[in-house]
Amino acid sequence: MLIKALVVLGFSHFFPFVLADLPPELFSSDIPTKVLATFKALPRSIQYPQYTDTGPGKWLYFSPNTWTSGFFPVTGYALNTRKQLCGATPVNGLNNADWLDLARSASDGLLSLNANNGIGHDVGFISYPFVEELVVNPKNQTAIDAVNKFASMLAARFNPVVGCTRSWDTTDPTDFQVIIDNMMNLEVLFHSAELTGNSTLRKIATTHADTTMKNHIRDDGSTWHVVEYNSTTGLVIKKRTAQGFSDSSTWSRGQAWGIYGFANMYKFTNDTNYLETSRRLATYFLTNIPSDGIVPWDFNAPLSPPPRPADSSAATIAVTGLLLLAQQETTQTAKQQWIDGAFNILNNITALAWNPSWQSLLSNGTVNEPADNFLTGIVYGDYYFIKAGNDLVTMGLASCKDVIGSSNTASTSDPAISPTQSSAAGRLSLF
Repeated sequence: MLIKALVVLGFSHFFPFVLADLPPELFSSDIPTKVLATFKALPRSIQYPQYTDTGPGKWLYFSPNTWTSGFFPVTGYALNTRKQLCGATPVNGLNNADWLDLARSASDGLLSLNANNGIGHDVGFISYPFVEELVVNPKNQTAIDAVNKFASMLAARFNPVVGCTRSWDTTDPTDFQVIIDNMMNLEVLFHSAELTGNSTLRKIATTHADTTMKNHIRDDGSTWHVVEYNSTTGLVIKKRTAQGFSDSSTWSRGQAWGIYGFANMYKFTNDTNYLETSRRLATYFLTNIPSDGIVPWDFNAPLSPPPRPADSSAATIAVTGLLLLAQQETTQTAKQQWIDGAFNILNNITALAWNPSWQSLLSNGTVNEPADNFLTGIVYGDYYFIKAGNDLVTMGLASCKDVIGSSNTASTSDPAISPTQSSAAGRLSLF
């Protein structure tokens, strides 16, 4: 039975009271059960889950100097947020852990990362747990220092001739590569600017967004994944893909990063060019979802052979991006189209990818199809699934009371997550 979501709170003065369907899994008690199990299973050597195998869906763990390392710690913050929104009860499973303590402890392994760790421009993603910590405790000096450090690292990658921060390092220093994903990393610059008063950081963020707006987006609102510039002249050398089907196709996760990234830029700047750009990207995304309603790995990849894989992570990122975009709109019609789109994507991807037997929340993620890495669970796909539920509650579009009981076979007594293993909860927290 689907949850009936009620339009209330801050949105109610724009909408009539409308009931819409949401997947019940969105507030399942399986979510805290699985996340807690993963916290307990974090390796002794400080590693973080990035994606699962293709079956039976067990997490694979990676060192902190991986671009995805911030996503599992920030998942703990997301469940702490849900606990504040929904309360903690035996039914919803949120009473089973101190999510804030777990999140803080897991974040410790990110504090020593620096420019030599190879995470490059993805310091923005790495900063997410510390940004969330400052929501909880704005005076936490450890988090303040981390946000400022990561912002400085990102700013150091900025080239004023190109007008962007460098995404990937190359053997040829004149080959300056920028990917659409980098729109998501700009947020750390705004947070650090607010903390320090350094307006240069804001200027770097807006210049990067302006350059991306100019060169990364096609006339139809689709995006290139990679744009290569000459670092000495600023001229575009090439536009291509690294993880999509072809240089002329649209990689869905990149498109989702763009929707979210430009909506976020508007939130921080009130520059309507960013709002309009997010709208264009969102329109393309929604218009090009296939008739089955499932977000594919690449919108232009052939259906077969082999079967074109879905990407549940692109879907959940797009959902949160669409909800963020809806929050920036001022008219009922504009808000409603993005909310409707988000609901449709969320229902369809949950029906396909929710898998109670996996350690991840969702299956059917595509990490990198050209590298033959798909049909997996993905840590950021799970994080944005949880965030989508939180956002819907905050926006008054869903109720925390709509919850289904746990059907997950994993538990905290599972031998795979034995308490004898070292865990994030057992490490010294620097917070």
